[in-house]
Amino acid sequence: MTDTTDTSDVLSDLVIRDAEPEDFERITEIYGHHVLHGLASFEERAPEIAELTSRWQHVRERGLPYLVADVDGRVEGFAYAGAYRTRPAYRFTVEDTIYIAPEVVGKGAGSALLSELITRVTALGYRQMIAVIGDSANVASIGLHARLGFRVAGTLQSAGFKMGRWVDSVIMQRGLGDGDSDTPDNDPTREK
Repeated sequence: MTDTTDTSDVLSDLVIRDAEPEDFERITEIYGHHVLHGLASFEERAPEIAELTSRWQHVRERGLPYLVADVDGRVEGFAYAGAYRTRPAYRFTVEDTIYIAPEVVGKGAGSALLSELITRVTALGYRQMIAVIGDSANVASIGLHARLGFRVAGTLQSAGFKMGRWVDSVIMQRGLGDGDSDTPDNDPTREK
């Protein structure tokens, strides 16, 4: 998941929309590339389309957004929010996931996806967003998150072992809406 956003080459026909079932062949292709060739994901075997579709359904069941970056009818990236942790005290915190097709990295899809994801989860009443970024050398993803208001909260050194080497996890955090400045009025995880 990288995005270095060079504004001279921004995708002019980019649309951010909700993911649909027919998007999962391409989502599986994009994610599989990152699993097999990168360190952003700590998975080592690319999941099948059925597994990724099941993950999407779980996100939707929780009422959270799962978005795609659509360029001329072709999915070029995806992002979603999931539970940061399952224990009740974490109910106001979500974790973001974002992956961009290698051929459009740096053209604004990542910024557009993450911006819309932040907007949507804030509107739902969440107060914190956490990014768990694979590989402390993943300066593009760290930079993307920093540009959108995340700060480094810490680094878990050598938390994973992939592709024959130890890999860090960089934890970044961003307040949403009022953040921790007051007590929340409503619980975003409760049925409405």
